[in-house]
Amino acid sequence: MAVVININELKRVLQITPKSQNIMLTGKHGIGKSQILKQFFEERGQKVVILFLGQMSDSGDLIGLPRLNEETGKTDFMLPYWFPNDGKPIVLFLDELNRARPEVLQTIMDLTLNRTLAGKSLPEGSRIISAVNDGEEYQLTDLDPALVSRFNIYEFKPTIQEWLVWAQKQNLDSRVIDFIAENPDMLDGSEFRREDQGLGKTPDRRGWERVARIIEKNQPDAILKSVIAGIVGMPAASKFFASLSKTRYLTAKDILLGSFDKVKAELKKYKTHEFAALNDSVFRLIESETYEKSEIKNVSKNLTAYFEYLEKEGLREAAAHFVNLFSSSGYPGTIIFIITNCPALNKKLTEFIKSI
Repeated sequence: MAVVININELKRVLQITPKSQNIMLTGKHGIGKSQILKQFFEERGQKVVILFLGQMSDSGDLIGLPRLNEETGKTDFMLPYWFPNDGKPIVLFLDELNRARPEVLQTIMDLTLNRTLAGKSLPEGSRIISAVNDGEEYQLTDLDPALVSRFNIYEFKPTIQEWLVWAQKQNLDSRVIDFIAENPDMLDGSEFRREDQGLGKTPDRRGWERVARIIEKNQPDAILKSVIAGIVGMPAASKFFASLSKTRYLTAKDILLGSFDKVKAELKKYKTHEFAALNDSVFRLIESETYEKSEIKNVSKNLTAYFEYLEKEGLREAAAHFVNLFSSSGYPGTIIFIITNCPALNKKLTEFIKSI
């Protein structure tokens, strides 16, 4: 069984692992493996080449086409389109490794061991990362143990919280974000799949992103529900549409970006679990945003006023949940924001922790 890592842990693995060692990520489809890796390395100025091995019909798609070298009288191979010819190292991401044909996998053997392909070497400092889908629902190729042994293997499983922060940064429709926050089992819905379901859809992270992009420009109606059911499946679509008709609650932006005094009266109808959801939303918004100096003062003031409200109204469970978010490592950016910009709140939270 592979070690399970989330997004933050994956980034540390990538930082720690020497370039000469190969990494394999296992996991479900649609969880952002290629997207996260591409962003991580490109932010560091490194070129990422993504090859979808499952789409390659034979080894020639990977190593290039053979040709006669008229000078030597021997056969060599033309460099494939992706092979670097500028001498600069690359990150070669071999996606769908366990969907590749056996003849393609044989070519990968030399590449992963010696960094060579048909006698040509990758530039010094290049690294190789692969990704495989893991589960009985996939049609997969068995991997040779000798090939598997050339990789450090990790099961990549981003947390719900990481996806919610990412979704906030991507400005996905808040109705989708709030729905997943309240129904985390709906994010990765492979448990909904039945053996007799055929091509029936189930929810996944990629699907919810598509849902968010669609509903932000369309009003909910029967047709839209059918469209969404085609993306995440009817059970998830039905539950999502039911959530749209619920009473609108305050959002993190209502708490932080306006005037807290104008919205606090609406908090009187809240129950403990609703405060917990609002706390998460507040921490998530701060984690995902980069505020201008002119905004920081107002956000800090409202955040402090919100926690003071929880204390003043005797909402100890809600306040304790807020403090727990602060003392955990789930929202490092929000913690830094509070320590840096909210000294009075930081003091209150510290005193609350000591009183427990």
